Amino acid sequence: MRRISLPDGTLVPALGQGTWMMGENPSRREQEIAALRAGIELGLTLIDTAEMYGNGESERLVGEAIQGRRDDIFLVSKAYPQNASRDRLPRACEASLGRLGTDRLDLYLLHWRGGVPLRETVEAMERLVEAGKILRWGVSNLDTEDMEELLEAGGGACATDQILYNLTRRGPELDLMPWLAERGIPVMAYSPVEQGRLLAHRELAALASRKGVTPAQLALAWVLRRPGVMAIPKAGSATHVEENRRAADLTLDDEDVAMLERAFPRPDRRRALEML
Repeated sequence: MRRISLPDGTLVPALGQGTWMMGENPSRREQEIAALRAGIELGLTLIDTAEMYGNGESERLVGEAIQGRRDDIFLVSKAYPQNASRDRLPRACEASLGRLGTDRLDLYLLHWRGGVPLRETVEAMERLVEAGKILRWGVSNLDTEDMEELLEAGGGACATDQILYNLTRRGPELDLMPWLAERGIPVMAYSPVEQGRLLAHRELAALASRKGVTPAQLALAWVLRRPGVMAIPKAGSATHVEENRRAADLTLDDEDVAMLERAFPRPDRRRALEML
């Protein structure tokens, strides 16, 4: 498994596991826990969740899945923007830790920007680091101007920006991703197969068929080929996890990349960062 270096030198798997919408349906709980555990065995030890997902049920599911394996996991969770204040962030973090059954997060993210000043959020995050509740912090869904403001607000320790990035969402390539790369801040790409919507694309399916892989593997491999980019697809079954893992070993040649980028052209001008 290729690894990505965070700004502090910590190495994390380029391919992790997302958990959006997991834990919401009790009938799928055992299958989803099995999927996360299968991913861990396959080296997908970066697991991302959030207090928002299922109103905390995703965190509870992850906590059960990693029981007895906590030290093997790079655990990420995210705070609502309204909880990113000096007073509320410690309480939100403690609640997430309780649901996850752990004493610390490896990475804690601001889920998206809200009304709390970034300087206050940075201060609150740094206090959590000092308290040992989190080992590092970062952001999600922040565009270039937001990131510039974050650094001006003392956010030089930001470990990542988690953003929507896939073949159909290439806008960040124009400004945000180069800006982050220049500063050694890696990207964490969520929805790398556009929540499955990419799978019906005719040209993607045709190229995948020629290569003997699935459309999802091809789309995921395209994201993973970029330096400094992690991907956190969600997989609700062990079979799906195994399919994702094989994408990490898929090599795309120049012709493959050219065909994909013709089928999914990059925007010709800057656009605001998209979110799901």
